[in-house]
Amino acid sequence: MSQPERGEAAVNATEARNDLYALVKQAEEDGRTTLIHKRQDRALLAPLDRFPAARKTATLPSHTLSAAQGKFGELITKAAQGQPQVLRRGTTPVAVLLPADPVPGALSSDTAAHAGAAPAGGAVNSQGNQDRGSAPRRLATLGDAIGSVLTGGPVGGPTFGLPGLDAATGGLQPGRLTLVAAAPNVGGSLLGLAAVRKTALVDRRTVLYAASGPNRDDIFRRIISAETGGDYPRLKQGRLTQHEQQVAHQLVQAGDVLLIDDGSDLTAEDIAQTAPHMDGLALVVVDRFQAAHSARLPLSGDRLPDASQVLAALARTLHVPVLAVVDSDDPRLLGLLDADVLVTLTATADPAKVQVTVTERDFGTIGSAFLQPDLLHARFLDAGAGPLHPGQSPAASASSPVNSGTAALELAEAALPYTSGGQKGIPAALTHELAAWRTAVASGDQEALKEILPSLLQAAAAVTEMPDTHEGQRLAAALRPYATPVSADAAPSAGQAAAAGAPVRTTADGGQDQDDVAEDEEDDQIELAPGDEEDEPEGHVFPALKILKDAVARSKMHPIPVIRTEERESGPWPLISEDMDGEPRWVHPDVTLTRVPHTKANGKRVRRDQLDVPNSFGEGVLCLIDRNGSYPSACSAVPLAPNKLLHTGPLDAFDKTKAGIYLIDIPEWTRTDMPHPLGRTIERPDEDGRVWVTTPHIKQLEKLTRDSHLKAMPAIHDSWTGKANESLFKPFYEATRKARTELVQVGGDPYKAYKTRLSIALRLLWPKRTEQRSPFWRPDWRMSMVAEASVRHWSVAFRAVQQGHQLLALRNVDAAVFWTPDGTPPATYRIGTGFGEVKAKFIQSGQIIPEGDD
Repeated sequence: MSQPERGEAAVNATEARNDLYALVKQAEEDGRTTLIHKRQDRALLAPLDRFPAARKTATLPSHTLSAAQGKFGELITKAAQGQPQVLRRGTTPVAVLLPADPVPGALSSDTAAHAGAAPAGGAVNSQGNQDRGSAPRRLATLGDAIGSVLTGGPVGGPTFGLPGLDAATGGLQPGRLTLVAAAPNVGGSLLGLAAVRKTALVDRRTVLYAASGPNRDDIFRRIISAETGGDYPRLKQGRLTQHEQQVAHQLVQAGDVLLIDDGSDLTAEDIAQTAPHMDGLALVVVDRFQAAHSARLPLSGDRLPDASQVLAALARTLHVPVLAVVDSDDPRLLGLLDADVLVTLTATADPAKVQVTVTERDFGTIGSAFLQPDLLHARFLDAGAGPLHPGQSPAASASSPVNSGTAALELAEAALPYTSGGQKGIPAALTHELAAWRTAVASGDQEALKEILPSLLQAAAAVTEMPDTHEGQRLAAALRPYATPVSADAAPSAGQAAAAGAPVRTTADGGQDQDDVAEDEEDDQIELAPGDEEDEPEGHVFPALKILKDAVARSKMHPIPVIRTEERESGPWPLISEDMDGEPRWVHPDVTLTRVPHTKANGKRVRRDQLDVPNSFGEGVLCLIDRNGSYPSACSAVPLAPNKLLHTGPLDAFDKTKAGIYLIDIPEWTRTDMPHPLGRTIERPDEDGRVWVTTPHIKQLEKLTRDSHLKAMPAIHDSWTGKANESLFKPFYEATRKARTELVQVGGDPYKAYKTRLSIALRLLWPKRTEQRSPFWRPDWRMSMVAEASVRHWSVAFRAVQQGHQLLALRNVDAAVFWTPDGTPPATYRIGTGFGEVKAKFIQSGQIIPEGDD
């Protein structure tokens, strides 16, 4: 038995039991450690600084001092065997019993995280010196190391399953902590998921997935989405295709190698305590470190540096790779985390590419790669189809569609909905060829791509009807770069026309046939042009920009109309997108929508919608609703923050005094007679299946929850907010309403000029071109205004549906189609020419829906 170190008393268990309160007090006040022996068992009664994990008694056995005295001998034995025992005064931890000697296979829960902690190899005294009774450290000669390298062969560690990234990183190395760093919405968590899927589902090796952000249901849905290509938002609503259900049952077989810990209050110490007990552990993935502090998440804020040290020690002790994801690319934070390998994801100007940079401690950058984000399907894909063959020039690669990584990958992605079984409508032969194409792209097999292409194009050329859906249009567009010229005397098939980019006509059953019709007419929206940012000349029929600028300038909240250019690439601004508008763009699932050719009175050839209503809807006609002035009407009371948006992080509840943007889960919406209340916002979730929304949609969801149309208000996982104001644009609204009342009667050029300047003023809230010198640059104001219009449009339609009316389509922020008796629009709408009122037209089923001046 070794003698106690300086500052470390030695007593037997009986003496320690009798003097327990005094020894604990010495540990608390003086930081004194006591060596306690009971026959062959030796333990240390130590201050909490020696083992910080003891401060969280929920993760370790803990005992009040009175209870500890009654079973003190038993506690000494357990501590000596490597099971720390926490001693409490009431509910407060005050000291801890630790092993004094090495315990084979045991792992301290925060080894190396703090100086003076007790590692698995033996206790450490209060000065951090290893106890003299510890076994000598194992040393290796240079010959040992060289022999291991020469005879070990390939490392054989886990990989991401993404060839470009795996080449850049060399895979995930045992004994090393790899940190995946990415700003929110770039997709960092998806790389962790990729490593999990490859290691557990493909290699059939054991993985511990420690989930501090998503829960186990979210993780399982992400895996199904990534494996099948099913849309993640749809899966979150519990709607799986038959193919997806089959894959889900197959994934159950991986349950013995993929173990998920999504428990509340997950800490690094918890992970370090769990991992040693898993047989054949090949990989630990921690998803994720949250840069913003959260009282609910231990793996967040200023606790991250200590957590990374614990995980680094875990990797070295168990000799397994540990991968942790952090939702930030801030160099200051990453420097504090001190990972062995850092994998940083950075968005590029091309939304179809994310750059990955791999750096290694002490070596700097060691590799880079590009990935294609596919957030809708919870995964990444390689951004290229593979390396060039020897002797093949870059110029040849660029000129050949087969060798174009972007074109090949886009066709593979466009094919996914059909090859996975999620979508129907193309022949089996084409589905088969597309599946082979996807396999070749995934493996980077250029020769296989060349062999597949002729039969793929032949199968596409044989298609006489292509589905008139978003998926069908994307597939047709992806085929175009591969089209072969068609002779002048040969009539191209629908498949050839689609591949060549020729316009096609939609048939009544949703297919397409050839026809020389014009492309779709663009939406009737005013595009900004140079000079639009200038004030209207004196005497203009409606000086909209002047009025809007004056309304903002008169506010007592001193709004900030322009965010400085240098601030626009950080903070909340990159999170704001046009998809936050919430426009519905919805058609009833039992109604057939067809795009048919139409010639306007001026001779222009366009395409228009045609709705075919089944007989089950009974007698009726289509009632077309067109709301007047949706955007300016929304300006009457749109909630927004006139000043800067500050990072307010996760919120327990929506604060009505604030406005801004919020990161939320997509709420489940099971009704089929109305579109989802968030409209198209749900089509582009982040890697966690969450979306950013503005205040109008948050207020809408709160009301739907209060009225029991939603089961619960979705959690707010992050937020950027400022003091709310609903009257900033009200003077503009009032001036716009007054002008409309006068000019709608005049009509002609004055009314057109009014509408043009109105649209320009509202678009100048968020000019997209850098050269557009607008008096505004507030994307949050613009998207809040559009979202408010969408919410009002949806809410009025919902009230009509609640009163028994049959909604057939809800489009944009001003158009709705109902199935009603002739001449009787839903009573929830007011007929008239004023703001908030509507125009109503009636047509028969199967007739085209007129737009504009049709």
